[in-house]
Amino acid sequence: MNTLNNPLLAVGEVNSLPVFSSIKAEQVVPALKQVITDNKKHINQLVGSGSRHESLHHIIQQLQQLENRLERVWSPVKHLNAVMNTTEIRQAYTACLPLLSAYSTELGQHQGLYRCLKTAGEEVGDIKGALRAVYDNYMKNFTLAGIHLTRDKQKRYKALSSELSRLQSAFSDNVLDATQGWSRLITDKTELRGLPPSALGTLKTAARQKGLEGWLLTLDYPVYHAVITYADDSTLREEMYTRFCTRASDQSDDHQYDNSFSMQRILNLRTQRAKLLGFEHYAEQSLYKKMAANADEVITFLTGLLAKVKPQAEQEMKELKQFATDTLSLPAMQIWDQAYVAEKLKQVSFAYKEEEIKPWFSVDQVLNGLFDLVKRLYGYSVRLQQDPVDCWHPDVKVYEILDKNGKAMARFYLDLYSRENKRGGAWMDALCGRFKVNNERQLPVAYLTCNLTPPDESGKPALFTHNEVITLFHEFGHGLHHMLTQADYLDVSGINGVEWDAVELPSQFMENWCWEKASLDLFARHYESGTPLPDELYQKMLKTRHFNSALSMLRQLEFALFDMYLHTYGEVKKYQEISDILKSVRQQTTLLPVPSFNRFQNSFSHIFSGGYAAGYYSYLWAEVLSADAFGKFEETGLFNQSTARQFLTEILEKGGSRPARESFIQYRGREPDIGALLRHSGIH
Repeated sequence: MNTLNNPLLAVGEVNSLPVFSSIKAEQVVPALKQVITDNKKHINQLVGSGSRHESLHHIIQQLQQLENRLERVWSPVKHLNAVMNTTEIRQAYTACLPLLSAYSTELGQHQGLYRCLKTAGEEVGDIKGALRAVYDNYMKNFTLAGIHLTRDKQKRYKALSSELSRLQSAFSDNVLDATQGWSRLITDKTELRGLPPSALGTLKTAARQKGLEGWLLTLDYPVYHAVITYADDSTLREEMYTRFCTRASDQSDDHQYDNSFSMQRILNLRTQRAKLLGFEHYAEQSLYKKMAANADEVITFLTGLLAKVKPQAEQEMKELKQFATDTLSLPAMQIWDQAYVAEKLKQVSFAYKEEEIKPWFSVDQVLNGLFDLVKRLYGYSVRLQQDPVDCWHPDVKVYEILDKNGKAMARFYLDLYSRENKRGGAWMDALCGRFKVNNERQLPVAYLTCNLTPPDESGKPALFTHNEVITLFHEFGHGLHHMLTQADYLDVSGINGVEWDAVELPSQFMENWCWEKASLDLFARHYESGTPLPDELYQKMLKTRHFNSALSMLRQLEFALFDMYLHTYGEVKKYQEISDILKSVRQQTTLLPVPSFNRFQNSFSHIFSGGYAAGYYSYLWAEVLSADAFGKFEETGLFNQSTARQFLTEILEKGGSRPARESFIQYRGREPDIGALLRHSGIH
């Protein structure tokens, strides 16, 4: 097709936004090919004879202009594939992966570009500040792309990377298809005894959207969570558990989405590529650009935490089993009963039901309170974009963050609700980052995506659980990290260049405000009467904060240890070895028998198709940082302006322009303290 008429290439002004409704699948590959071709041409010109006389700053600025152009073309496509997945978009997206992989590898192995940057860096000598961080990242990326390999080994690296990219995408597709591939219509409401009215409303709406009468069960997480937590029928809980934990596996009804072979192949490709680069295993390669020094340090951190957590977790499990036997007539509590028993015990122990707090968490009130919190802490305002913006779905809204003079400094798309053809989970991603070149500054733009419970057909606004509010605040924390940056080099602005095991600090930090009465009073208002959250109800909620917290952390330790052992294991000869590694971890971390049919690993997208391979420990690692960071507010005052200013300037604004450890020490005045995590988690 004629690329001149391709809207993906019509980036326009620096701060223009994509016209999502005009993006067609057939435009994607030609647009990407055109950008890659243009970028290669410019890079070859850059490393020509004249580049020797250009400064390191100027060379990096030119390279980042090319990176920015590619990101602004590719990001909308990648995002559509995640939030409005269609066969056509998926095919176009998949067709682009080998092109991107080949381009990235070629850039990382470009001897002329490597020499150009290295020479310019040597001429500067003592490189300082953000430029030092950018330069070091480039040098590390050259190493990770095999710049020092022989030509034959570089070709091998390129082939491994291309296949790995394809398989990781296929893994994610299979999870989505397997999730959407099962549903069950319930016509007898008595089968759903125990489910709260809000969950029943969601199921009825889902059925009507399919032209059905009754209540439609699906494997979308809000539905699964509601059934596994509230359904009185143990058989129904078992069915939902079985369907959910066998997705994309040999244990599901539809084997076409089985990820087993892909997982084995992904792990082996990672191992082969890591060894090709000279690393002992993939974990060593993954940690090359992280805070943690090596796999031993990570495993020591995780096993040390396990030793502190497990005794309390065993006591929590003992209480659950005792309650199940004595009160619920479940003498042999199964794993699919655990959430249900825990909810019942919580209701009895604290006279509290999660559902009863939802009327105080209506969507507009929560958003207004979140934005008010940002204003109080950092002095920035958030408002709905004044001009109409073309979005991918009617539910999506676009907001601006305004500085103290009312000038826009960032924007974000907010996509809150679960729906068909949308990837599960919650995440923040970037359309583009802050970037200054030729006296023009590109404003950062974020995508904030959740899968919260949508409004039903009752006419009520969307009402969230407290956990859903926490999820929203978490993702908004990532967004603030991306959007409030003051770094002007693209590679270190916002979350760019931040060590992966520190990137969760601002997001987990934001979760704390969902537990403080002073901040809850900003938004926890009854959707009908406008009355604030009663103190009695707040106290009930607060008492549940650490309920089963050790069991929850034990689950996170299971994921993190499995991930790290998996990526230090070496090549996998058969799928069973993956299951055996998980089984050995579970011998340390699980306190209820896990059924042999459980295939949780087959849908563990974080490590098989996301960015958390040999990095899932980051959630717990960063939680030490975030708990300790919030501790300073607890010491000085929740809205202490000096503390808020320090967090803004030393953490959020710095982005990846300096090591995360240095940023934390500048903010806290010392090294992080693991005791803050244990205290915040109620671990004694």
